[in-house]
Amino acid sequence: MSNKIFNVLFLCTANSARSVMSEGWLNVLGQGRFQAFSAGSHPSGTVNPIAIELLNEIGYDTSGLYSKSWEAFEGAGASEMDIIITVCDNAKGEVCPIWPGHPLTAHWGYEDPHGETEEEKRASFKKIFFQIKRRIELLVSLPDDKLHSLALKDVVRDIGETRVD
Repeated sequence: MSNKIFNVLFLCTANSARSVMSEGWLNVLGQGRFQAFSAGSHPSGTVNPIAIELLNEIGYDTSGLYSKSWEAFEGAGASEMDIIITVCDNAKGEVCPIWPGHPLTAHWGYEDPHGETEEEKRASFKKIFFQIKRRIELLVSLPDDKLHSLALKDVVRDIGETRVD
């Protein structure tokens, strides 16, 4: 068993929902093998209240959550990332900073939570929340030898291609 903790950064444009929900799920399900963070290229300044509500339901401490720029993870003193995963199509196409250590990168696309009524918005958030959970479960179920091999890059990208409907 390895003592390595893998740092994972989830990126989205606004850092208000999908990236934050991904951070929460990985920190809850990662069982000390992973430390998750989230950020955005153009942070909105707030985390969506439905995302906070869903994360609270799974026991994730949301008291310190805020929408932040990916610049918080650049430069001296920043945690070195092992994996960077974009979770929205806009972030996938953006030019990201050059990350120290050249972490593995992957795209796990999820649609933008939406709906005209509050009920439709909640349903959309829940659907995406559980799609995220399924991919996180696949990641955390990987044995240590997969996490420590060069195959990790392919495995994480394959998870992003996994249908989660």
